[in-house]
Parts: sequence; C-alpha cells; structure tokens
Amino acid sequence: MCQLFAHQPQRDYESQTRSLRIDGHSTSIRLEMAFWDTLEEIAAKEDMSLAKFLTRLHSEVLDHCGEVHNFASLLHCSCLIYRSRAAATLPEFAAGAAPQLVAAE
Repeated sequence: MCQLFAHQPQRDYESQTRSLRIDGHSTSIRLEMAFWDTLEEIAAKEDMSLAKFLTRLHSEVLDHCGEVHNFASLLHCSCLIYRSRAAATLPEFAAGAAPQLVAAE
C-alpha cells in the first residue's frame, strides 16, 4: 500500500457531525475532519465564518439549481475541487511532474 494513503493521520478520516442553521433551519452535517478543515480554510480565505460560508454556498446552489439534493456530497466535491486547484498551482505539479508515491515495505 502507498504510504501516502496508509500513513495519513487517523484524525483526518474520523468523522464529526456538526449542527448549524441554514436559512433559519436547523440541520446537521457529518463529514470527515479533513473536509471540515478544508471548509474552514476556504471560509477563512473568503473572510467568513464557516457557518456563513456554508449558508452562502447553500443559497448559491439553490439559486443555480433550484434545490440541493445532497449537501454533504456537494461539500465533499467542493473540497476536492479546491484541493485539486490548489495542488495545480504548486511548482512541482505546475511543471507537469506527477507526484511520487512511495510504496511501504
């Protein structure tokens, strides 16, 4: 197995349920800590609290699609898009070099 995957911190894939209000409605969302960390990073870059960022994202999806079928899945995908775009700006990725995975012995 690749060390990149097998040796990741357990905290990153432990899930946590958080309660919040979106448009006046109480709800809870269960995500892995790595996703919560990424969402908090995105919110901070947007100069918003996490709750405000999630509310705004939810509202924008409603405006664009008319409904939100699976908000937790949308958040997972949003984090993946954010991380992939961030990785694309790193010099080692921008040059077209593939990341080196190290096999565990």
